[in-house]
Order: sequence, then structure tokens, then C-alpha cells
Amino acid sequence: MRKFKRSALMSALAAFAAVGVAACGSASHKTGAGPAATAASVPHSSPASGPGLTIPTKGSGAKTMGGTVYFSEAPASPPNYIFPMYAPQYCGTNNIDQLNVMLYRPLYWYGNNYSPAVDYNESVGQKPIVSGGGKVFTIKLNHYMWSDGEQVTAQDLVFWMNMLEASPATEWCGTVPGLFPFNVKSYKAINSTTFQIVMKKAYNVNWMVYNELSQIYPLPLAWDKTSLSAPTPKALTGSIGGTVKGAGQVYNFLNKQGADTATWATSPLWSVVNGPMKLTGFTTTGQVTLVPNPSYSGSPKPVISKLVELPFTTDTALFNQIKSGGPSALTITALPAQDVPQQSAVESEGYTVNKAAYYGINFFPLNFNNPTVGPVFRQAYFRQAFQHLIDQPGWINAILHGTAVPTYGPVPIVPKSPLVSGGSASNNPYPFSTSAAAKLLTQNGWKVVKGGSSYCAKPGSGKGECGAGVKKGQKIAFNLDYVSGTLAVQSEMQDLAAQAKQVGINISLTQHQFNQVYSKAVHCTPNQSKCSWTAENWGAGWIYGPDYLPTGEDLFGNGSVANYSNYNDPQMNKLIAETTTLQNPAKWTAAMKAFVKYAETSLPVVFEPTSIGTFGASAGTLISNKLGGYTANALGFMTPEYWYLTK
Repeated sequence: MRKFKRSALMSALAAFAAVGVAACGSASHKTGAGPAATAASVPHSSPASGPGLTIPTKGSGAKTMGGTVYFSEAPASPPNYIFPMYAPQYCGTNNIDQLNVMLYRPLYWYGNNYSPAVDYNESVGQKPIVSGGGKVFTIKLNHYMWSDGEQVTAQDLVFWMNMLEASPATEWCGTVPGLFPFNVKSYKAINSTTFQIVMKKAYNVNWMVYNELSQIYPLPLAWDKTSLSAPTPKALTGSIGGTVKGAGQVYNFLNKQGADTATWATSPLWSVVNGPMKLTGFTTTGQVTLVPNPSYSGSPKPVISKLVELPFTTDTALFNQIKSGGPSALTITALPAQDVPQQSAVESEGYTVNKAAYYGINFFPLNFNNPTVGPVFRQAYFRQAFQHLIDQPGWINAILHGTAVPTYGPVPIVPKSPLVSGGSASNNPYPFSTSAAAKLLTQNGWKVVKGGSSYCAKPGSGKGECGAGVKKGQKIAFNLDYVSGTLAVQSEMQDLAAQAKQVGINISLTQHQFNQVYSKAVHCTPNQSKCSWTAENWGAGWIYGPDYLPTGEDLFGNGSVANYSNYNDPQMNKLIAETTTLQNPAKWTAAMKAFVKYAETSLPVVFEPTSIGTFGASAGTLISNKLGGYTANALGFMTPEYWYLTK
């Protein structure tokens, strides 16, 4: 899931180009990405503007007050955490985009107008005033109220920072060693409506707004307690959360409460909100019921009566509901990729297909610290060989029906960003080729056994040898666990396993619910029991956030809790550091280009095609023709305060 004075830093998006398929694999290639498929392999080009993107939908009739909007959760992906300081295992769009931000507004808001840019008009905080040589950020707050009658104040930001500083909270999804909050010198409430934060050194101002200040949420005094029965303090000063040590104790309490889904709807904690909606129901299957918060300070105010999020176990079950119930049963829902051939029939029921992409990339991590196969994963040549087995054009053409864009690096191709352009869709450093994969393995000390088990024949760290930590005779066999309920992901992983077998790499496939797959991929050390996982694919990669500028520190920085691969490369760390600190626009642009190029060849993760679909990987979002006021948020945030039904 998913952060400055703007300047024209990089050019607009690269044009999409036809991508040829390197038909060097086996004749048994399941995706049909052989010569006959080559000409058809043209990636989807997501629109950049229009109704449902930069222009709100109007609906098919007169605007009405009230009514219920039904939204489909991603298959097997119900929310499972509600507290805004989410740990990595909870850092998913199911918790953040589709629950959290509708209840608890962060300091700054991003993604409106189908752009990942900050929107100060929608934010709790005003544009920061920068002084002190780029180290001091002073933020005036707009007038927002908590639903219990308390005003959102600068002390609420101090409360968050105290908690972030506390040792229990270093598992926060946005934590990167050496960066926020470790790079903060001091912070304080100047008065009730003015917050100031001082950094230890100067950073790129855009990066500060998009990737550091973006991580701050105001927290209500009603949460400043370590038990449900404790009284609510009148002020942060002198309370438990008024100190870093005390805030750590509060975090421990709120963290446990945040994962206790059975108590969400009745808890006095989560009923205190500053967002447009309030939670009134949550079932054991994951159905969410939200109603308008009458105390919401922002604009516009919600006019729908209710938002119900419905759970599904598989995308087949979801599509059956779309066909049988149509817009009366699901107002906003995903179109599964395998059902694109039935799109016309679905549209005739009263839907419009919204082809907005989310600002993210698709990948899955290999665990470099797995005690058995980790040494193999740490070899750049192996990752390059493995990337050769990912048939991106073939998958886009045969499995995803053209509703995806290829992903070769860390910068999204779509939607357009005012800060950094996407990568080129025609520049594939490692095109699909089992022969190229086999050649790389052979050149680096492996005896390739096609259809069998390749093994390390030349151990060592020299040229032509297998690499540090790889033992003589070691084979390449590991488990790849992927999200259940999504047929397209299943087809892709089955094809990958088949191609890997052609070069003697043996992949065993398993599947579990999104929350289980996502929670297994954790930052770890080889001697920890939680480091036994090898590869986890939750099906949708990463929507940038809480760091919205794709500079890499979250995903690829050494020690970052969202660095799921446990990747550590000194050159990458150096390049990332330059993207965070350089002030000169031209130098920053050059640093970004160097970072992107290195990521494309170093391959910290396994890149896959990125499907469109605002709320996750799908072939698009189906919007009922009766829904007005809908526009896609580039980061997948839901904005029901804008929606209305028509008749």
C-alpha cells in the first residue's frame, strides 16, 4: 500500500510501445507467448484524464440523498488491522486504503485528480514553511475536529511522534534505519494549531513532504491510555503519551486492540475519528459497514447513507455476483482479468469500466536471508537469470488480456506524476528467454539439467563460480507461496514454475489468503525462525505509501522493514541517499535516473506486469452508472465523501 515546493524535475511519461516476445523457451509454454502471440503483445495504455479519472462521474439520473454503496473487497483480502500505525504485516491496501484513511485522516492527503501529488486543500496540514537552511518545517493546521468534540491540534502530532520514537513502534511500515524518525532532531507544538519539526540535516524538500512528513497522523487524546477503562486525559502534557516512554506503552495497548477485529465495531477507541466515515459493523467474514461521520470537518460532507464492503473468497465468486446482481449488488467492483472477454455483457448491465491504474509497481520478493537458498538469491546473476523466466509480454497478452503494463524497475509507468516520469515500456533488460537464463547459470558455475535439478559444480567467489555461500552440489529448489482466489496470479505462477523447470530450478507452489502471504514476507535474519520463508507473492506488489515518491528507501534500503527481500547493496544505499538529499533539480534528476537504472539490473525483487485497477491488480474497476461523484485516486484511497447515487 500507500509523502515541497514543486519543480519540473523530469519529463512526462514515456510512450507505450509494442513489446516483442522472445520465444526462446519451451514448446510447452502455457501462456501462448510464442511467435503467434508476438504481434498482439501490446501493453494496455491507461488513460490520463476524463470521467472517473480527472472528471467526476455524473451518474445516470438525478442526484439523491442517502442510499447504500456496495464495494467489493479483493478476493480473500478482508481488513485485519485498524490502528493507523500499522506494522509491515498489516501494511496493505485492505487496511489502509479501504478502511484506515476513511476514518483517520493523515497530516497530508495525496492522490486526488488521478495524480500522486499532495493536495493541500484536502489536508489537515497546510503547506509547510521551510527555514533553517532546509532543516526546519513549520506546519499550520487547518480546522479539523475529532468526533468526540476535541479539536485536532498540534499536540496530536506530538503524540504520534512520541509513539513513533518509542522502541515498540520501530516496526512501523514506513521505518527505514537512519531516516524518519531517526533523522529528526526535535519536534514540538508551538501552539494548538502550529507544529514544528527540525531535521538533523537538510534533505530534498519535495522528498520531505512526500516521504517523511507523509508518515505523520494526528492521534486523538481519547487513545492516550493503556486500558479501555482508563480515563481520557484533558491534555497531552502530563499524560502517558506525553513522553516517548509512555507513548511506547500506549502503542503496545493500541497495537493489540488494532488487531482485535471482533471488538472494532463496539470499541470506544475506534469510534473517535476525524475522517468522513465511521465504522459501525465488521463481521467475522470481513464485511465492513461504514456510515458518515456527522462531525467531519472537511469538504464535501458525505451524502450517502452507508458504505458496505463485501468480502469474497475468489475472483470467480466475485464475478458470479457481478453477473447475477449487477450494480444493485455491487456499486464499485473489480473486473477480474480472466473475465475481460465478457466486458461488453457486464457493461450492458449498467457498469462503466474505469481503467485507472494505481501508482505502484508489481513484484514479489525472494528471501536473501533464508538460511538454505538465500545465498543463491543473493547472487545478481541468479536474479537476472530468474527475471529472464518472467514472460511479461506473454502474461500481459494471454493471461491479463492486455490490461497491464510491463514492470522493469521501481518507477511506475502510469499514472503520470508531476515529480518523476515512469520508465520505458520498451526497455526490457531481461526479456523472456529460458536459454538466456540457462546461459547465465552455466557461466557462473552451475551444471544446468533441463527438466531436472541444476546444481553448483564450481563453488567459490571467483569468476565463473557459483558465488559466496553457495555450496558444491547445492540445488535450486524452493517454495513460492502466492495469494489464493485470483486466477490470473495462479496462471502466472504455474507458468513461471514450468519455465523454471526448463533450466533445472524446482519451484513448489502453495497458495494462501492475502493476509497470510503478506505477513510471511518479513524483514529477518537467517537465525530467526520467521526467516524460513523463501518467496511470497501477494499478487499486487506495492502502491507507493506512506512514502509516495519512488526513491527506493522503503523497498530497497538496508534494514527497512518493507525491504521484504532483506536486500543489502552498498551501491544501492548510496544511490538512494542521493535521491533523498540533493537539492538541485538537475542533480536530483540525474540521481533518480542512476537509481532506476541500477535497480533494473540489480533486481532487488522479481518484477512482474502491473495490472490496472485502482483498488488492486485487476483489469479495471467497474463503476455503476448510478454512481456520481466518483474519481479514481491514484493511490487507491477511497473517497466516499464525494459519492452520491442517482435515479
